[in-house]
Amino acid sequence: MPKIKTLRAAAKRFKKTGTGKITRHHAFHSHILGKKTSKRKRHLQKDAVLTPADAKVVERMLPYAK
Repeated sequence: MPKIKTLRAAAKRFKKTGTGKITRHHAFHSHILGKKTSKRKRHLQKDAVLTPADAKVVERMLPYAK
């Protein structure tokens, strides 16, 4: 059986946690930050966990993610 290739774009955007959940970064935290509140910017810094439906799709993209 041949090896499955990892989708490189997905590998740069998603990480797997120790418990197997997949995390992602929040959008809207790269520029135009002056109008956003400190609280909003602080919450956007943290990683978010993917929903189970989205995680299923990403798992196929990252067959060897640890």
